[in-house]
Amino acid sequence: MTASVTPFRSHLPVRVAFGDGVLAELPGALAALGSTAVLVVVEEPVADHPSVSDALAAAESAGVRLERVVKGPGEPTFALADELADRVRGESLDAVVGIGGGSALDVAKAARIVADQSGSVVDYASGAHTPEPPRIGLVLCPTTAGTGSEVSGASVLTDTDTDRKVGFGHPNMRAQHALVDPVLTHGLPAGPTAHSGVDALAQAIGACTVRNSSPLSVAFGLEACHHVAHSLREAVADGGDVEARRRMACASLTAGLAMNLSDCAADHALAQALGSVAHLPHGLTVGLVVAETLELSRGDCADRLERVADALGEPADGSADGSRAVRAVGRVLADVGFPTLVESGITEESLPALVASATGEQSYNLEIDCHAWSAAEVERAYRDALALSSR
Repeated sequence: MTASVTPFRSHLPVRVAFGDGVLAELPGALAALGSTAVLVVVEEPVADHPSVSDALAAAESAGVRLERVVKGPGEPTFALADELADRVRGESLDAVVGIGGGSALDVAKAARIVADQSGSVVDYASGAHTPEPPRIGLVLCPTTAGTGSEVSGASVLTDTDTDRKVGFGHPNMRAQHALVDPVLTHGLPAGPTAHSGVDALAQAIGACTVRNSSPLSVAFGLEACHHVAHSLREAVADGGDVEARRRMACASLTAGLAMNLSDCAADHALAQALGSVAHLPHGLTVGLVVAETLELSRGDCADRLERVADALGEPADGSADGSRAVRAVGRVLADVGFPTLVESGITEESLPALVASATGEQSYNLEIDCHAWSAAEVERAYRDALALSSR
């Protein structure tokens, strides 16, 4: 008989502050790090947000020198991270603050570790360099509710030399402080709200089903599922729904913690391939394939998916085969008007490149999934998604 609770280890040394208005604690977080000269990477849509302006002004009033960089639209690149790292080194800055969505936080993480140590981003992405414990501080403040990047040690950047998205990470890339302020997500448009929210949902489910899941990852994952079920539809329908925004911010945080205590599942391998080959945003790509990958793998984790279905509020039907969870995920996607692969511009001609990427450069999440995936099954999941004309 298999042990019901197998041995596990965990370590998440990120100080988290959550709640409306906690961005105002930025000066205190910098003081705790002993930082006096800081690079601030802030995403363009929130660059002039009153809460951001007030927090940065308060830090300056406390004697902190701020060098501010506004990140424009588009995916973060190796080149941008290296450029920011050079600025940190050249101006003798002792901390980095990232304020924005997952892409802004990811580039801040990469820039900080490169500036703190040596080489360039490609050295860390390739595994040539392993991050050591950093001396430069890092504070991350999310403005979307999805990736949980503020508590993650991973960074996903585009290598423009190879025209591919590359994910890499290490525990030493995590921030020391995460300030999760739901107010910063108020008014986020429906599309990005849906994309990031479904990404959080997929991370939460994966944390319950992957091979290295643990009671801790399952606990955080189920909590995230519960919050998504009770707030994503409302947040998409009304960007000013304060309670929905608060619950989705909590869902993103707990899903991020869950993912860092375990890993993401097969959907992220197929999604990363879509991002790498077709250059689609991450949250969108996850939602395009999450139901299809769950359908193919559910037989290997049916008992765990039953708990997911309960957390998502799907009525019991006696099936006990994981199909309730797949149905619940499909219902969420339909309710928020999530697009399909076809609507996102993917055609059958893209399949060979997508399968090659998912089973090659992006294969880690296939390997950690509860199901032993073949290339034929990866293609089948993509074909199932392509066959969907509407939600």
